[in-house]
Amino acid sequence: MTDLLTTRLTALNDADAAGTLSGMRRGIEKESLRITPRGQLAQSLHPATLGAALTHPYLTTDYSEALLEFITPASDRLTAPLEFLDQLHRYVYPEIGDEMLWVNSMPCAMGEDKDIPLAEYGSSNVGQMKHIYRRGLGYRYGRRMQTIAGIHYNLSFPENFWRLYQQGEQDTQPLQTFISERYMDLTRNFQRYSWLLIYLFGASPAVCTSFLAGREHALTEMFRGTLAQPFATSLRMSDLGYQNNAQSSLHISYNHLDDYVRTLTDAIKTEEPAYRDIGVLVDGEYRQLNTNILQIENEYYSSIRPKRTIHKGERPTQALARRGVEYVEIRALDLNPFEPLGINQTQLRFLDLFATYCLLRESPHLEARDLLASKNNIQQVVYQGRNTGIRLCNWGTRVTLHEWASKKLDQMRPIAELFDRTHGGHRYAEALAAQQEKVDHPALTPSARVMETLSGRGQSFFEFAMEQAQTHRDHFLARPLDDATRERFARLAQSSLQEQRDAEAAPEKPFADYLADYFRD
Repeated sequence: MTDLLTTRLTALNDADAAGTLSGMRRGIEKESLRITPRGQLAQSLHPATLGAALTHPYLTTDYSEALLEFITPASDRLTAPLEFLDQLHRYVYPEIGDEMLWVNSMPCAMGEDKDIPLAEYGSSNVGQMKHIYRRGLGYRYGRRMQTIAGIHYNLSFPENFWRLYQQGEQDTQPLQTFISERYMDLTRNFQRYSWLLIYLFGASPAVCTSFLAGREHALTEMFRGTLAQPFATSLRMSDLGYQNNAQSSLHISYNHLDDYVRTLTDAIKTEEPAYRDIGVLVDGEYRQLNTNILQIENEYYSSIRPKRTIHKGERPTQALARRGVEYVEIRALDLNPFEPLGINQTQLRFLDLFATYCLLRESPHLEARDLLASKNNIQQVVYQGRNTGIRLCNWGTRVTLHEWASKKLDQMRPIAELFDRTHGGHRYAEALAAQQEKVDHPALTPSARVMETLSGRGQSFFEFAMEQAQTHRDHFLARPLDDATRERFARLAQSSLQEQRDAEAAPEKPFADYLADYFRD
């Protein structure tokens, strides 16, 4: 264990910080494509019985009208996010008829870009802006790439924990300043070590040949209609995913919150010649929000984001600059096709440990060479991770994945003990031990299980994904919600529809003026 990590854990234990960690808040955002019984992307509108995607707090859409997004409220109760996510699925499945949810991160039978319907949010200014933003993404990256799905884990530490931590550091800054600085520490270390999450939880080692039709790639057709690499873990996190040349030249700084806000804001204000050629308002139709490197902050692809709840009309960077970091959003997670919810409680416990480890250990500033090394480590693990003898770059030293992963996990043991004192039992220690098993035995990883299933069943990726989708559909339909819970969700859907109707009926400024005001400092 590092000296600083030991010192900080000792100070937190002496201050009895275990009691404060019970106030940690967690939430989940999960994306899933709606598909037809034949496995094609659903062309139907977002069902009205699910409410209005613009205003519903828990059921919305992401890029496409067919890309459902499930959102759980933040809770300090450990099991609440998965319990609520389960309820949402049990509400949704009866409402989508014979459609199913695609349970893998990588889509399959997509057809042409023009056949992927953009998400619709109505005629209000905010609804138009959300739709045009997605239209711009299609022009910039292609619609197909935007249908790759994942899970985001939102996590925050409670104020009483921060006070104990600040006292242990003998820090006299305003508390929010200290909190923001420490969250930025977490984000830097997350980028250094997120290759470990990709190895442990990557579940997209294969993809349909149709998905990459017409694109260059380094994959091999290992099974019928299926592209893969023998030791791949997460093609979702590869250069096949949501990235482009303009973004690859960006240098968003995570060294300080001010740097992060400044560099991200610069990208929103700096024109990109390739996007200028697309145009903005062409023949009376908006093609994108602007011609800059990023239309808005959310366009920046990152495996982790520092976040602050925004006020109406406020940009995310403005919220961060005005009120500091409130929580982090972990975005490096594939859907696990063997789990009905795409994720389980053991994984969430480990994510708590991993985030806390990233928070407490030393976190030097990330220079350009460090970011490059981190990116190269991730790409190695993406394509070759289950060959645990591959050598990754650790501060200029080459070390095998097995050795480095085992060392990281060993350093998390005292953190697992801290969390187990918080919640009772040994579940965190067991979650940590389960990850070491996967490091010692790569066949236990989700990506290996996918490949073994394809081989053992003699299936294509499409056939495997369809079978899992049907299995999960049956799992949820077999456990209908009680009447009171179903009625509560139904009322929430109706109130969201009314909220959208009210917004559209209210007088608004012209959209061009709304857009100009939104981007005004």
